[in-house]
Amino acid sequence: MPLFHAFVLGIVQGATEYIPVSSSAHLVLIPWLLGWPDSPFTFEVLVQWGTLVGVFAYFWQDLWDIVRGMIAGLARRRPFETPAARMGWYIVVGTLPAIVFGFALKGFFEAAFGQPVTVAALLLGTAAILAAAERWGRRERTTGDLGWLDAVVVGFWQVTALLPGISRSGSTIGGAMFRGFDRPAAARFSFLLSVPALLGGGVVALWDMLEAGTLMTDLPALAVGFAAAAVSGYLCIRWLLSYLKTRGLVVFAIYCASFGVFCLAVAVVRG
Repeated sequence: MPLFHAFVLGIVQGATEYIPVSSSAHLVLIPWLLGWPDSPFTFEVLVQWGTLVGVFAYFWQDLWDIVRGMIAGLARRRPFETPAARMGWYIVVGTLPAIVFGFALKGFFEAAFGQPVTVAALLLGTAAILAAAERWGRRERTTGDLGWLDAVVVGFWQVTALLPGISRSGSTIGGAMFRGFDRPAAARFSFLLSVPALLGGGVVALWDMLEAGTLMTDLPALAVGFAAAAVSGYLCIRWLLSYLKTRGLVVFAIYCASFGVFCLAVAVVRG
């Protein structure tokens, strides 16, 4: 992959991983629109690790408290004693559905990345989730109200984002809002929930590259994409959390619907 392509796609990944407009859709559709060669699925998954740098940089205190709380709770045989420890276990529970479905249907989800028309159509699904969450989400609960059932429900919403075109942040933020959480609380849990999901997906992709013997060949492009995604991801996390304090998701729903319809129109024109 040319380094310029890797740089552009890294910025796109970082900018769209946490803004609820589907990073996977953009990584498929932008090269398709520009006539670039398809980016390898393993590149798309591994460059997501760059966005984790943004999460670690922004939420480092929260993540440290969670890890410390879980370890201390297990040592005292009171694993759910503190709010931080409970949050850690909520993240674990919320991640399990994606692990089960991701491994069970790995080939199916990977194949979807090679179908730009399907990806564009699924963007309309993201638009519907965001619009419905904004319309029917009660927005009465905060992070302290999170419980086990909430974690499970949001975890199953995350499964839908294994399909390229369904935004991971959009589906999990929307899912939390359907459970009555306000926008900042929904976004915070969504971002924390992304850590094991993106780490796990990257490990699988890294293993695939090692088995294929392409890691060293792709390393320069991966490094460029990783760095670009890290910077843009951090900036977008800061921006979105500030934005959601006073404004809603409708603008992102409109964008997803518009971009999806545009790409479908291009597909029709191209025949």
